[in-house]
Amino acid sequence: MRRTTPVRTAVAAGSLSLLAALAPAATAGAAPPAAPPAAAAGGRLSATADARLVVADGGGAEERGHQRAYKRIGYFSQWGIYGRDFHVKNLQTSGQAAKLTHINYAFANVSGDGRCFITGPVGEADPWADYVRPVDAAGSVDGVGDTPDQKLAGNFNQLRELKAKNPGLRTLISLGGWSWSTHFSDAVSTPAKRTSLVSSCIDIYIKGNLPVDGARGGPGAAAGIFDGIDIDWEWPGSEGEADTPYRPEDKKNFTALVREFRVQLDAYARSEARRTDTRPKHYDLSAFVPTAPAKIDAGFEVPKIMKDFDWVNLQGYDFHVSGERTTAQQSALFARNDFSVHQTVGDWLRRGAPAHKLVVGMPFYGQGWTGVSGGGDGMGQPAERPAPAVHQPGFEDYKVLKRLAESGTYTVHRTYGQAWLFDGKTLWTYDDPTVLNAKTDYIRARGLGGAMFWSLDGDTDDGELVKAVARGLRR
Repeated sequence: MRRTTPVRTAVAAGSLSLLAALAPAATAGAAPPAAPPAAAAGGRLSATADARLVVADGGGAEERGHQRAYKRIGYFSQWGIYGRDFHVKNLQTSGQAAKLTHINYAFANVSGDGRCFITGPVGEADPWADYVRPVDAAGSVDGVGDTPDQKLAGNFNQLRELKAKNPGLRTLISLGGWSWSTHFSDAVSTPAKRTSLVSSCIDIYIKGNLPVDGARGGPGAAAGIFDGIDIDWEWPGSEGEADTPYRPEDKKNFTALVREFRVQLDAYARSEARRTDTRPKHYDLSAFVPTAPAKIDAGFEVPKIMKDFDWVNLQGYDFHVSGERTTAQQSALFARNDFSVHQTVGDWLRRGAPAHKLVVGMPFYGQGWTGVSGGGDGMGQPAERPAPAVHQPGFEDYKVLKRLAESGTYTVHRTYGQAWLFDGKTLWTYDDPTVLNAKTDYIRARGLGGAMFWSLDGDTDDGELVKAVARGLRR
């Protein structure tokens, strides 16, 4: 999805699959990537200097003397509680929760008959993680263990506790992802189907009506957990996962889907306000959107959808992936003749997106290659295969890469708002706090909406990356 496009396998494994075909450079019709900026001829600018280049043409809010609240959005993966042993409580103990404005819970699934569902076969749904699993006192955000007769347990109840400790923190349910975008195209192909899909998603995740599972679930059991919907359809009108259909009509149907979500969310907010005699709540509506111009044009009527979206999260990573046979940057702020954050922002602005609704995606992981030949700093050189890693070859958490950088074995390189490690054989491209500082400078200078992270479990135990971004955005 994005970023490291999460791929669902068996729930217990909770693994992510990154293939070269997922990279924006593999988009049909895209020009072959040129040599990455580190290998390009000419001078080498620092990330900070690069960020300053955009102030003049950005016209950002702060340049006009105004302060603004920037979004800091982190994705929490449902399956991270298994192999990664990363729990909602970690968001509190790391200090991440105090620095975030939103948490996107990944993912909810859409069935073959075009409805949101939360129970189903292993690999398609995980109610145990979502709301059934009892959490003991040691693993609980509030230090109190779940009881057998609670209607809500699992991650959802922990999110409720986390929000109680962090007033103002909002949570969104993210629909789809790379593996679970399979049924979107079919599910939104007619007005009746769109109405049904949106209604089913709101029923489960906004109204909180969960299927009964023993003592868990029931009407309203998860009410108030989620404050909005994040659409992660990869990709309308373009090729995605191998089993995911797409069609030209996806573009207009996506626009209609966004409108249907906005209409139904607003209608539900008004009905609840009348019932409780309060002001209507605003439910957030966002999406994860691609960097490749061909994918933007195939699937998104930008001026229309931006009227209904509160913001969109721009793909700011996986510009190149470890399945490719040549090393390359995966998340550079600037690049010459290649994908970059700056290119992505410009492409969305030129198509009519307001700057303040563009949130820049940032990776909390790196892409890596081994068997790198050709010498130099390793960038833009042939490689034999993805680098060995803790969870999956070619994909490594920042917290692991930080230890490599501090080991003395690797040399740290930075230029054009990117960083990479190279030891003469193995290369990892990733974002560190220095790179993130350049990116937050860029966000402020351009008057953009903030930063998004995939995913929170890749950060250090003390939330180093989230805190770096919060400082950069002057929380």
